[in-house]
Amino acid sequence: MKIIFAGTPPFAAKALQALLDCGHEICLVLSQPDRPSGRGMKLTPSAVKALAQEHGIAVQTPQTLSVKRGGEEIEKLHALLREKKADLMVVAAYGMLLPQEVLDIPVGIGPHNEVKCVNIHASLLPRWRGAAPISRAIEAGDKDFGVTLMKMDAGLDTGPILMQTSFPIAADETTNSLTEKVASLGADMLVEMLANPANITITPQPTDGVTYAHKLMKLEGKLDFSQPAEVLERKIRAFSPFPSSFTEHNGTQIKIWQATVVDQKGVPGQILKSDSHGVVIACGQGALCATILQRPGKPKMPVQQFLQGYPLKKGEQLQ
Repeated sequence: MKIIFAGTPPFAAKALQALLDCGHEICLVLSQPDRPSGRGMKLTPSAVKALAQEHGIAVQTPQTLSVKRGGEEIEKLHALLREKKADLMVVAAYGMLLPQEVLDIPVGIGPHNEVKCVNIHASLLPRWRGAAPISRAIEAGDKDFGVTLMKMDAGLDTGPILMQTSFPIAADETTNSLTEKVASLGADMLVEMLANPANITITPQPTDGVTYAHKLMKLEGKLDFSQPAEVLERKIRAFSPFPSSFTEHNGTQIKIWQATVVDQKGVPGQILKSDSHGVVIACGQGALCATILQRPGKPKMPVQQFLQGYPLKKGEQLQ
């Protein structure tokens, strides 16, 4: 099958690799422009662009796909997309909305060639449409998660469902670990669906149960110890690796990367215990026992190692 692929992070690269492994012809890749990365802030290609270049596939990195915003340059890109005469466009975490004129370009597969663009979305749509479904599901305490293959339309994750698979969320799941699981699952589902395009079914999304996974903001990582410990424990897992969860001790920002809920009481934010087993911090209900922490300029550390370099004492208050 001749495919145009649009994606950016490692999540999307997993799907691109699966398509290549199955022998599909990737005639063009769209990805986000190179971004500064690392200590030297060197311009670095996305995971998808890097993989495409390894395989000698042409890559385009436009700032927009809207002709209204991009003018003649984007008109030329649209013409290039049409020239490819692709059967399908596959989109995975591309990071840019596709206008209807782009969605209409591929020839199409499935019943009556209706499916022109397929999106791999990490959630059980219509729950968690939007930018950060994995993190928001963990933060909300969802019991189940999954992947939806969706026929794209011009809305934000509003298109009909082509395939959907669910599984339970583990109690210790982080955004990092859950992303790896759904990336593999999404790639496998895509390969399975494209192996039998004549059997594709198109089901409208339910109108009930719609929620939106809003983009993560850095300031959301500040821990409010007046909240219940179980809420904060979910946030710590949901915000790993970004934006991370943090508190302040005497003006120093302390990141908490791993914690468990314990049945202790005290003034919210007060350190109830601090030893090699963990730093226990009182919350609005219960307490958190932090076991992996980090201070500025240092790597993440197990609590025993952290306390050797930066003591936190019982009775002190975290902000």
